[in-house]
Amino acid sequence: MLLLALDTATPAVTVALYDGSRVVAESNQVDARRHGELLLPAVDRVLGEAGLKLESVTGVVVGVGPGPYTGLRVGLVTAATFGAVLDVPVHGLCTLDGIAYAAGLAGLEGPLVVATDARRKEVYWASYADARTRASEPAVDRPADIAERVAGLPAVGAGAVLYPDAFGALPDGMPEYQSAAALAALAAEKLAAGEPFLPDQPLYLRRPDAQVPANYKVVTPQ
Repeated sequence: MLLLALDTATPAVTVALYDGSRVVAESNQVDARRHGELLLPAVDRVLGEAGLKLESVTGVVVGVGPGPYTGLRVGLVTAATFGAVLDVPVHGLCTLDGIAYAAGLAGLEGPLVVATDARRKEVYWASYADARTRASEPAVDRPADIAERVAGLPAVGAGAVLYPDAFGALPDGMPEYQSAAALAALAAEKLAAGEPFLPDQPLYLRRPDAQVPANYKVVTPQ
């Protein structure tokens, strides 16, 4: 097994290679505006560090969001392209699940909430019974509107850091952004258990920021 994992649903452009038992190479860069520029060089870099060729990959793991429209599509299109070219499966995972799993690896065992920045003064979030078990569907809300629902839960992720008044305790040493290494480890665990994956389709939860103007006039040649 050699999994290539990647995620661009958060400001982190994160890529990792996982051989079924350990991470053999990884790259993590935080830049919310350069996903398209950074992703492919990161893939090339981790392959080079591991001394492996892309043809060695047996499966692709991709975070499907929720996340902002443009950044999220970069990772999903890249994952789908690799899957098609290599003729290997593409396994979709909720980005929030990867962050929760990383929190578990960092020592957070009990119930928790994961929140990422959704912009527009909102967060993408979900609650978890533990680092492996999601207890609610991913949602997008204003932090103040969910403060009572997440009260008392340890919170991780950039959204929780950004709105500390709405979230409870922010444990030290917890992940703020996605980690492809954690995403790959979670995928390997699910593959071993025969658990299903999400389709490699974007989980947007809301309409994109860029839209056609309401009064747009189509001009056709005479």
